Amino acid sequence: MKKITVNASTSYEILVEKNLLTSCGEYIKAVTNAEKIAVITDDNVDSLYSEKVINSLKSEGFKVCKFVFEHGEAQKCSETLNDIYDFLVENEITRTDCIAALGGGVVGDISGYAAATYLRGIDFIQLPTTLLAQVDSSVGGKTAIDLPSGKNLVGAFKQPKLVLCDTDTLKSLSDDIFSDGMGEVIKYGMIKSSALFSLICSKNIRDDENLLTEVISQCISIKRDIVEADEFEKGERMLLNFGHTLGHAIEKAGNFTDITHGKAVGIGMSLMTEICEKNELCQSGTYKMLNNCLSLYNIPTKTKYDLSLLSDFCLNDKKRNGGNINIIICTEIGKSEVKKLTIDEFKALIR
Repeated sequence: MKKITVNASTSYEILVEKNLLTSCGEYIKAVTNAEKIAVITDDNVDSLYSEKVINSLKSEGFKVCKFVFEHGEAQKCSETLNDIYDFLVENEITRTDCIAALGGGVVGDISGYAAATYLRGIDFIQLPTTLLAQVDSSVGGKTAIDLPSGKNLVGAFKQPKLVLCDTDTLKSLSDDIFSDGMGEVIKYGMIKSSALFSLICSKNIRDDENLLTEVISQCISIKRDIVEADEFEKGERMLLNFGHTLGHAIEKAGNFTDITHGKAVGIGMSLMTEICEKNELCQSGTYKMLNNCLSLYNIPTKTKYDLSLLSDFCLNDKKRNGGNINIIICTEIGKSEVKKLTIDEFKALIR
């Protein structure tokens, strides 16, 4: 078992191992005094893992209730959030009880935001079941919902009490959803580790279970180090947004239904690196190496949306500060920096 400790405003452990959901109740019992656990999941994950999780929780003496919503980014909205609040009230979830998010990034984001705000905050457990959620969204305490005007515009920092990454759940992922998670994995190599980048580009890691576990652990460790240094995204944590400014704009252009998050981030990384290389802001050849790696995992590198439209959407992104916007560039594989641009400079760069 891989065990990674995060020492942020609160300390918690991230466990990476096969078959963790079967014994999740035991691990959760050790970190919370809750009597009731509200399991929040989506309709895809519910049929796969809810019974296993609920049985484990009940075996440890927890009272359990379950809320299921329709899968998809479009459901990460205020309507679903209000349904979750009503469910928590109806099931008499109190301040000393706990929410367990069972699913991918959408489930984790909206469940975490509910935990951060319901009764001004209750305990929260992450049980991520997708590659993207295990390496990225379940770690670090960012929670949010989307608005019609943009992605993750309403949210809160809420660190979980525990994260259990059961690698067996990745076997149920389609190739398409697995590739979606690889968008975030490649991001970690690009911003912080040329060795990790080389490893994931050498062969498709899905074919090697031990290698996959190692890569997940490396990604989590990179994010852990960044979060510990900058929990509330005032500086270094912005590096985790590489590819996300344009990626979020692409998701918005498609009304959050046209393309998945990880693939949008992949396109965002590719576009930004192409722009930077043309403007001599990164090492020659970086764009080609990135695209080769993205292609290995069937992640697109182009978008059908016009860049002028995307640049306008970027101005509603939460990385904008007044008349400036922060962009992330990789000067070479494994090295990245935050670059502050005025709005006019940003538009000129995109053009």
